[in-house]
Amino acid sequence: MNIGGNDMNLQERFLKYVSIHTMSEEDVDQIPSTQIQFDLGRVLEEEMKQIGLTNVKLDDHCYAYGLLPATAGMENVKSVGFIAHMDTAPAFSGENVKPQIIPNYDGKDVLLKGTNQYLKVSDFPNLTSLVGKTLITTDGTTLLGSDDKAGIAEILTAIEEIISENIPHGDIWVGITPDEEVGCGSDKFDLDYFKADYAYTIDGDYEGEIAYENFNAASAHFHIQGVNVHPGSAKNIMKNAASIACELHCMLPAQEAPEYTEKREGFYMLSDMQGDNTKATLSYIIRDHDFAKFQQKQDYCKQVTELLNLKYGEGTVTLQLKESYRNMLEIMEKNFEVIESAQKAITKIGLPLISTPVRGGTDGARLSFMGLPCPNLGTGGYGFHGPFEHISVEGMENAVKIIKELAANPLSK
Repeated sequence: MNIGGNDMNLQERFLKYVSIHTMSEEDVDQIPSTQIQFDLGRVLEEEMKQIGLTNVKLDDHCYAYGLLPATAGMENVKSVGFIAHMDTAPAFSGENVKPQIIPNYDGKDVLLKGTNQYLKVSDFPNLTSLVGKTLITTDGTTLLGSDDKAGIAEILTAIEEIISENIPHGDIWVGITPDEEVGCGSDKFDLDYFKADYAYTIDGDYEGEIAYENFNAASAHFHIQGVNVHPGSAKNIMKNAASIACELHCMLPAQEAPEYTEKREGFYMLSDMQGDNTKATLSYIIRDHDFAKFQQKQDYCKQVTELLNLKYGEGTVTLQLKESYRNMLEIMEKNFEVIESAQKAITKIGLPLISTPVRGGTDGARLSFMGLPCPNLGTGGYGFHGPFEHISVEGMENAVKIIKELAANPLSK
């Protein structure tokens, strides 16, 4: 591997991608949820063609696909896929990203020059493992976009090196999705076109991690209809929607929130609130690794709705529940050779192997239930979805090496 030239290529590719604004949007009934995602989609379509992929396609829903056909003698192994997503989270701005590049990081707190905030080692202890590496941060005004533009850069860099180094391989499929951050990244994924037998999403943090257990996920939207009259004559008439919304929130278990939970503990998170005396809306995300507890949380939302309607009148509160994705563990337990292959690749390049339950989800969770076993691998990035997002170039390089190992050692049919 030509360290000097390809490192710069990887870094430049990543910086190019994060400069393109691709934020997705919640509660939009179309894919992609934002047309700006096509700006990166078209770049990736052209780049895949230039690298040498065949079957390159950017479809009407902004899914980009490509194939690196098997080399001679490798046609009869299983085909592997690598998947990443192009959108950034709507939780924080991803427009006009100004990365800070810090060679030979010294292990101290990092000043984010756009806001004079600090990326603190006390908040992100993983920074101690990045000492001496080339660190890339935000300037504090936006997120960085390593979730998941690092994954895209790593996949395409690995493909480019596989070709240039003449590494024997089976069919390798590449898939880049929109709208992963709003839970829709797999909705229009074309498995009839993307003919991999198994795949990996490149969408985690530490590059030596393989994740095959994730949250079960749903969204809950409570719509509250009040009755508004003049407060001077409101007794026994007014139903204050904003007050009912506060009452509803207090009925949910206070300790089952993200700020109080860890590991396999689930939660309700209030993600948005709107309203006044007449109408109010509370939006939550619901998460749990355990499917029975996940169902219990949804059932409790229904019970809260029923109780408030008994108190204030039928139709006062309506509830919309929508499942986003499921825990892939039950699928991966039946396809554990896919996990073992990744474990071997990570170990071979000399990284400590980590596997912990993901307190989130990936496209791979949905794809696994659609028939494509698809655990998640790390990108080398941390602090996603906000101004403290950061990544190291060396972490991305390791992810490239892992992808190359997986491509060079496909599973047998």
